[in-house]
Amino acid sequence: MTTELRGKSAIVGTGHAGFGEAHGLTAYDVMAQSALAALGDAGLKLSDVDGLFCTMMEDSMPALMAAEYLGIQPRFIDGTMSGGSSFVNYLTSATMALDAGLCDVALIVYGSNQRTASGRLVTASRPPAYEAPYNPRYPISAYAMAAARHMHEYGTTREQLADVAVAARAWAQKNPEAFIRDPLTREDVIASRLVSDPLRVRDCCLVTDGGGALVMRRAETAKDHPRPPVYLLGGGEGTTHRDISEMPDLTVTGAAQSGATAMKMAGVKPADIDVVQLYDAFTINVILFLEDLGFCKKGEGGAFVENGGIAPGGHLPVNTNGGGLSCVHPGMYGIFTLVEAVRQLRGDAGDRQIDGAELAMAHGNGGVLSSQVTNILGTESTL
Repeated sequence: MTTELRGKSAIVGTGHAGFGEAHGLTAYDVMAQSALAALGDAGLKLSDVDGLFCTMMEDSMPALMAAEYLGIQPRFIDGTMSGGSSFVNYLTSATMALDAGLCDVALIVYGSNQRTASGRLVTASRPPAYEAPYNPRYPISAYAMAAARHMHEYGTTREQLADVAVAARAWAQKNPEAFIRDPLTREDVIASRLVSDPLRVRDCCLVTDGGGALVMRRAETAKDHPRPPVYLLGGGEGTTHRDISEMPDLTVTGAAQSGATAMKMAGVKPADIDVVQLYDAFTINVILFLEDLGFCKKGEGGAFVENGGIAPGGHLPVNTNGGGLSCVHPGMYGIFTLVEAVRQLRGDAGDRQIDGAELAMAHGNGGVLSSQVTNILGTESTL
């Protein structure tokens, strides 16, 4: 994505469906409901869609299946699968397709019934042959390795990891759509069941149903819709490995590259960002990403989040919907970072609204810290 694409596209509709438990619905049912909600938000109908961007957990040809299910025949599709970062990355490919005239209405969509279909995390990925003999719990063992290394190298504590989960829950308590809103303390997190040392069950994302969708248009037509457009100002990727045993440094992710690229394109720096939405599959993710994205120095992420640093009233609002730790996590969470970022920039976030929010960061993670994608979104005043 070149700097020439800054502000060339905008999100004009968002939608979601099936949060928590979508009993009796298939993953594609949830996907379709999300799509219809987003199109309704944009004042459009399915027949207007000529660009489709979709991946699903259980299908090798998700964009084709989604198009058939929705009853559309798009001129452009993208089903690239990089895990939970895919949807954040689709904003870049959709912008390029729109700018090139390959489509006029781009629909980005996802759905899952993971909780009611299986009740546990299900992934098509498996450890490679040279990791499998060690019987890792996939994918949590990979994230536990990163957490243990960060703790060893920088002195990050169990209490600081717990504070990430506590902050997410505090935001979720302001969000009536969040799946879990019960009170949560640092002590509760540390006392919860050990899953993969040092990570405990409350350090891990939820297993829920849910779907989300976005509608994008070229900037020149973005104001033709009922809701205020939210513009893509910058995007960047960083890919460092596929399997955790090949990660160059367990304490440094590709977010160091993706964030720098996105912010350079947008012409902003971390201090300019009003609200941050991070892919918090595990508590260590948030600490790693805050460091790599430049909100604090490497090794200082634990201190940055402790004692409510990213909770309501803290120095940086992070995952204001409750994140994957307390709001929703239906197999892949990336699209929900974007939905929440748009809601904040529109002023639609209710009790969790950040006053005067004009710049938002949405960051997606795929694989086992493998694929990192960062988007900078802004209101019209930031163009």
